[in-house]
Amino acid sequence: MNIRTSAKAIIINDGKLLTIKLNDNGDYFYILPGGGQHHGENLYETLKRECLEEIGGHVEIGELVFVREYIGKNHEFAKYHSHAHQNEFMFRCELVQPLKKGIKGSNPDKGQIGVEWLPIEQLQSYNFYPKALRENIIKYHSGERMPTYVGDIN
Repeated sequence: MNIRTSAKAIIINDGKLLTIKLNDNGDYFYILPGGGQHHGENLYETLKRECLEEIGGHVEIGELVFVREYIGKNHEFAKYHSHAHQNEFMFRCELVQPLKKGIKGSNPDKGQIGVEWLPIEQLQSYNFYPKALRENIIKYHSGERMPTYVGDIN
């Protein structure tokens, strides 16, 4: 099996985190914008393309904040993801222009029903994945220095 590489955007504005809202058979959950790297793309190109596809917005990419591995056989969705192994590079990003209401990305994720700003201080109360990253994002936003490599988490 191949290891998939992806880039994710951490976009924070007024104490809120920009997320993708997904519906999986009536269960709602949230993830960071971003996705899989294509052959021949660097991570910045991947992230810019994915943000256009999912949120319909251009981003300026800043520092690398977190690196996460996801080895599916080790987590709660092992039944469905036992073959998955993904490395995610999460960058702090800024929107070039505010998102316009009603504008959708050109190629949203399967199950994507919208884009939503979640209050960072309340992030623990949302079904946000990876769940183990919620506390890291809260601490990062408060200015606490966090390890970049967060390991195999979900």
